[in-house]
Amino acid sequence: MQLLFRKSLSHLLILVGFVVVSLAYFNPVLQGKQIYQSDIVQYIGMSKQQKDFKAKTGEETYWTNSAFGGMPTYQLGARYPHNYIKKLDLTLRFLPRPADYLFLYLLSFYILLVVLKVDFKLAALGALAFGFSTYLIIILGVGHNSKAHAIAYMPLVLSGIILVFQKRYVLGFLLTAIAMGLELVANHFQMTYYLLILVIVLGVAYLIDAYRKQMLPHFFKSVAILFAAVVLAVGLNATNVLATQEYVKHSTRGKSELTVNPDGSPKEVTSGLDKDYITQFSYGGWETFNLFIPRFMGGGNAENLGKDSKIYDAVRKLGASPAQALDQAEHAPMYWGNQPIVEAPAYIGAVVLFLFVFALFLVKGRLKWWLVGGTVLALLLSYGKNLNFLTDFFIDYVPLYNKFRAVTSIQVILELCVPVLAIFGLVRLFNDFNKEEEKLKALKYSTVITGGLALVFLLFGRSMFDFVGANDGSYIQALGQDFIRAVKEDRKSIFTADTIRSLVLVLISAVLIFGYLKNKLREHWVILGFTALILFDLVGVNRRYVNGDDFVSSIQMSKPFTANQVDKQIMNDTSHFRVFDLVSGPSKPSYFHNSLNGYNAAELKRYREVFDWYVSRNNINVLNMLNTKYIIAQDEEGNVFPYMNEKANGNAWFVEKLMEVSSANEEIKLLDSLNNKRVAVIDSKYYDSDFKSSFDVDSIASIEVVKYQPNYIKYNTKNKNEGFAVFSEIYYPKGWKVTVDGEEAEFTRVNYILRGMKVPAGAHTIEFRFDPDVVKTGSSISLASSAILGLLLLVGLFFEFKTKKSA
Repeated sequence: MQLLFRKSLSHLLILVGFVVVSLAYFNPVLQGKQIYQSDIVQYIGMSKQQKDFKAKTGEETYWTNSAFGGMPTYQLGARYPHNYIKKLDLTLRFLPRPADYLFLYLLSFYILLVVLKVDFKLAALGALAFGFSTYLIIILGVGHNSKAHAIAYMPLVLSGIILVFQKRYVLGFLLTAIAMGLELVANHFQMTYYLLILVIVLGVAYLIDAYRKQMLPHFFKSVAILFAAVVLAVGLNATNVLATQEYVKHSTRGKSELTVNPDGSPKEVTSGLDKDYITQFSYGGWETFNLFIPRFMGGGNAENLGKDSKIYDAVRKLGASPAQALDQAEHAPMYWGNQPIVEAPAYIGAVVLFLFVFALFLVKGRLKWWLVGGTVLALLLSYGKNLNFLTDFFIDYVPLYNKFRAVTSIQVILELCVPVLAIFGLVRLFNDFNKEEEKLKALKYSTVITGGLALVFLLFGRSMFDFVGANDGSYIQALGQDFIRAVKEDRKSIFTADTIRSLVLVLISAVLIFGYLKNKLREHWVILGFTALILFDLVGVNRRYVNGDDFVSSIQMSKPFTANQVDKQIMNDTSHFRVFDLVSGPSKPSYFHNSLNGYNAAELKRYREVFDWYVSRNNINVLNMLNTKYIIAQDEEGNVFPYMNEKANGNAWFVEKLMEVSSANEEIKLLDSLNNKRVAVIDSKYYDSDFKSSFDVDSIASIEVVKYQPNYIKYNTKNKNEGFAVFSEIYYPKGWKVTVDGEEAEFTRVNYILRGMKVPAGAHTIEFRFDPDVVKTGSSISLASSAILGLLLLVGLFFEFKTKKSA
């Protein structure tokens, strides 16, 4: 009992330490400040309408009209009934953001190492190595919160899986179900998909090991238990999973019906994203060494070099003021790789990588091989178009791989695996007795490999590389050759400085281990030494990119956009219309207006296609049918003004003719010249035999909006004859329901992206409601799954308690 108390107290103290560390790194949150996250600013703009609606009515809307002409809110933070696993997630994230995510990193990884039976001191050290991995901090700086959220729960999911394979079936099942439920709450399916890849690698390692040890029945029993746990986890998140699955088919992740591009060239038809889009961000071969030397490839596109840089001197010589030169030096284009833009290097740490290499020579068995397998696979896949044969294979043959972009993101697997194996290097150092010669040999090899690599780059790096970046040509045109010469000199300087830094860290790490092996240092001093080294190493690099300067007042983040005179003028118009903003950022228009703009990685595919074909080119014909009453533009003097488009079609109108086409290509091409106030184009798949092709529209026929909400629109219509109405609302086949005088009716898709329907002769009331069945079905499943988990949790904890008491 006393031993149990001491263990519990140790874990509690570690958790308190994680809280302190998280708040210390993001200490401005203690002053009420918030970190300025560019992606979150865009999200705030996109989600304001639904949040305002919830605050006003107490009702959740699953449709917004404020962005891209209209879209579901499933990927905009929609809240669903009976989502109790979300409440657990919010409880765990009790710290101010982004300290809450850092705490989750640390907690989840600590639990993984404890499950792997690592001593709590080394488990805490490993958690720090994982939590402060540069990429994991950088994504918090730019606002990739859902990505960070999903990464944070990855180690926890692995913990549950490993418990099951350790024959702790009950506890493993419960932890896997809860952890996987939390993983899905994060709603970043790309990260969850990468976790699945790592789990498959782990499963293969366990399968081979089970076969060798003749334990296949245990293996398959474990797989069955884990499958049941995942099914339960999906049930806990049923609404989100079902809604996403329903939406993805109609989003930019789904298959397009078009076979031509806007310029008329053939379009590659895929069931997911285009290969060029998927591999736009591909890791270069030499960039691999960013993992070991932070600014091996220059760091990011906007490094802060200060007054002591060559860039500062060069810009001053061009005639710039000290302030202008300093601004340029604080945003120096140091990155010289081939990716379009890089915020910061994905640095794992010289110390951590040294320990990883050290562990390669000491750690044996399945643990080593699934960690090394996951590391190598992630690294190779992150090369993207720079390793075409592997990337093409995964895009063409591995299910769902082509749904996700930015292949460099898969390095999160590597950033998880490397610290685990690194810590096990120390575990073997401290625990494998009578193997001093083997440990000394491992120390020699790891020092020669990592230290030697750094030394080679230090001695020959300046002559090995040209330090020329992909965007240097544009800087030569703008600022001249002297500026680029200064840039290259600064690139060489920081390359040398960081190489020396990594070399010194490797040598100090080697001295710590050597001191222990020669009985000059005790275990706890070595652990303290590595804790200090890892924090110095990783935090030192992280502070270059995410620090106190990134925090602003909470009001600035909660209300990031300010209405200018143009916005105010447009907002005085109380009719219902859309705005196309050619001046502001992508989501500012959505903050104030129902706009054609927006910022989201998964918008409706058909809208994106119409936007690329016509809206982005200011095609007035298409802008009219989208009821674009205002276009915000700039004059030649740079003054912003609202152009009032008096020819906008309005909210709805009766047409005289339906033009039938047989393909998506024909339909979208016709939008350019179509007289859309009189004629609507319809795909033959939607053309019912009951439809007429022509309609009489009398002079007094009208459709007026009576009520307009994101999820509900009410119209009054008058027409002597039966007519066909076109509504300037985005078509989405799931969730929208229409009634005529309270009786259920049907609508169809016209003009590629709009809604249309037959309207009987006379005066009628038409009501559109967005009431998705997927939310009702998913909520019922979530409620049932939560009840089942609650019951199993009580039974499981009782069983575990009884087992321990008997033992």
